[in-house]
Amino acid sequence: MREKLLSIGDDFWIENDQGQRAYKVNGKALRVRDTFVLEDASGNEVARIQERKLSLRDKVAIERGGDTAATVHKALIGLRDRFTIDVKDGADMKAHGNIVDHEYEIERDGHTVATISKKWFRVRDSYGVDVAAGQDVPLILAITVAIESLTTH
Repeated sequence: MREKLLSIGDDFWIENDQGQRAYKVNGKALRVRDTFVLEDASGNEVARIQERKLSLRDKVAIERGGDTAATVHKALIGLRDRFTIDVKDGADMKAHGNIVDHEYEIERDGHTVATISKKWFRVRDSYGVDVAAGQDVPLILAITVAIESLTTH
């Protein structure tokens, strides 16, 4: 993923480990809230990531098929960056580590489901998302986009 391209109105591709375009993040411009659409390589929407700003703390909803699949929000406690991810049909997750520098993990039930790292790349403004086997890849990528949108504002 390319962090500098994650701004309203910008689109960018997420490539797999072979460098092939696997998902596109389509930034929807001119909206009241930040909205991103995660599309598969064929252009089919697999998730909609949309900020909700009318609550005590900003949060981002991830929608699939018109229903909220997960909600990402920043934890209020602690000095380190932490996010909680409320998953509608599954166990909740949390993200912790150095979010701003893209060195963090997403966990569910004490098990790492994804590792996000900038260290794997020499290309400036790029970072990798290593999703554990058997995980819902589009959901994990949508969570990563949601966390990015909450930390860049």
